[in-house]
Amino acid sequence: MERLQKVIAHSGLVSRRKAEELIAEGKVKVNGKIVRELGTKVGPNDKVEVNEVPLEKEAPVYYLLYKPRGVISAVSDDKNRKVVTDFFPEIAERIYPVGRLDYDTSGLLILTNDGEFANVLMHPKHEVDKVYVAKVKGIPLRESLKKLDRGIKLEDGMTAPARTRVISVDKKKQTSIVEITIHEGRNRQVRRMFEAIGHPVMKLKRERYGFLTLQGLSVGDSRELTPHEVKQLRALAVTGQKR
Repeated sequence: MERLQKVIAHSGLVSRRKAEELIAEGKVKVNGKIVRELGTKVGPNDKVEVNEVPLEKEAPVYYLLYKPRGVISAVSDDKNRKVVTDFFPEIAERIYPVGRLDYDTSGLLILTNDGEFANVLMHPKHEVDKVYVAKVKGIPLRESLKKLDRGIKLEDGMTAPARTRVISVDKKKQTSIVEITIHEGRNRQVRRMFEAIGHPVMKLKRERYGFLTLQGLSVGDSRELTPHEVKQLRALAVTGQKR
């Protein structure tokens, strides 16, 4: 089930803000009845009409993007900064990112126009692993990293247990490369976790999402997910995975 204005926007007919205006004006019907409440949720079998015209739903599409640093994980930006959908100029469907990567973080990002699929992947109870590689200041002690492995308290609560692995250290520059695996999606979570143990992140990249990797892609490249990959992601999110 998705919010009515979101369904209308994802159809490509109008923006979400315009969809909200149409609903408030009584120009939208669900199963033959006028709906004015913005919180109304509809499912795939509900018939939606806008100005007496049935809403045509886009065929679902699914993409993987190697997001560069300095790009916003959104479909638009009021400061006219580059956004992830700018990398899909030939795509007619109104795709949007599943979750987000920070402006200064690069790596794997999924985009789709399938709201139900996106909601399943992003739901907190679904434990899809996300693997990041971070360049951090200093050389973390094993005991410091164990704090992340057990879960560490941030301003918005305890994190779920993570998995960490030191890939390399540079004693001369006093920096380290650390791999960290989490399954939550809080804002700037990985950066805040390392800050909490006194090792600020200098550079961050998401290398894996579930079983998906960046293999074969350069920064800014994208590819369409295969039907089998989409099916696997759904199954992974619904059933969870061994951690």
